[in-house]
Amino acid sequence: MDPEDNRRGWAERSGAYSPEYYAEIGTNEVSETLAEVFDHYVREDAAVLELGCSSGRHLEYLRKRGYTDLSGIDINETSFEVMDEHFPELAGTGTFHTGAIEEALPGIDDDAFDVVYSVETLQHVHPDDEWVFEEIVRVTDDLLITAENEGNSPDRGRDDARVSHVHDEFPLYHRDWRAVFSDLGLAQLLEEPGKRDTVRVFRIV
Repeated sequence: MDPEDNRRGWAERSGAYSPEYYAEIGTNEVSETLAEVFDHYVREDAAVLELGCSSGRHLEYLRKRGYTDLSGIDINETSFEVMDEHFPELAGTGTFHTGAIEEALPGIDDDAFDVVYSVETLQHVHPDDEWVFEEIVRVTDDLLITAENEGNSPDRGRDDARVSHVHDEFPLYHRDWRAVFSDLGLAQLLEEPGKRDTVRVFRIV
């Protein structure tokens, strides 16, 4: 799968793993872990950006806990229609952009966000687009948080596979996220493995 096909698949996604799918699931273990991290490290007025926010279930959880400056980027334009329906207060108060992170991030100022985070988004970045990790660091002023599948569940990332496929539909690229962002100059503060994803907290140094 080339980078354009990879992005197109997510831009047109419906059914399983679509914005509606995630809105109906609602908050989960990762939402709660993110909130605990935020409560420890992040001011309520911090500028926050979620990469691949979908319909906003994690941002909504943060909003309900008092965080006020929330933004998101998602490649699927139906994300924000679903957000309007399921999380109208978030839709009305947040700032959102439709597009691929590879297209959106280069237009954002350096250090624009106090906190940038992703949940099961960076794992789908095609190897040809790995340059975008530098862009993520560039727009982050303080904390970067990743919640990505690192092989925690039995059918993902085993046998040192660099890529696996979800239901034989789309690729999941396995990376050493600590190494990726340490090599870009960040310091890891926290590693919290969960049932499905590992949450890592990095700080700009």
